[in-house]
Amino acid sequence: MRCPSLTLTSAELEIMNIVWELGRATVRDVYERLRTRRKVAYTSVMTFMKILEQKGYLKKRLADRAYLYQPARPRRQVVAAMVRDFVERVFQGAAKPLLVHLVEDRSLSPEDLEEIRGLLRKSK
Repeated sequence: MRCPSLTLTSAELEIMNIVWELGRATVRDVYERLRTRRKVAYTSVMTFMKILEQKGYLKKRLADRAYLYQPARPRRQVVAAMVRDFVERVFQGAAKPLLVHLVEDRSLSPEDLEEIRGLLRKSK
């Protein structure tokens, strides 16, 4: 098995979010969920899920006559790795410019800012 890449594509992340939400899912389960949001081919979903298995994000087992997929890694771990990768690529590993950007861009609500202040006080 290959070492999983840190960053998922948007399509891969969309599928992983469904599998994390369901806990276990067949290709059909994921396909039906995606179909309510946008047009998608069953074979595309199957291909993406096979890729996610090869990358080490999903594991599967045979249940009845269909494969049942479940996450191989917890959501928190995957998201943390993606954030670290983003900060490394975009901000050369420094988190401060990301926070400054979020604050200056007003992407954070007053509640978000207060929560961050609390986290900073705890980390001292």
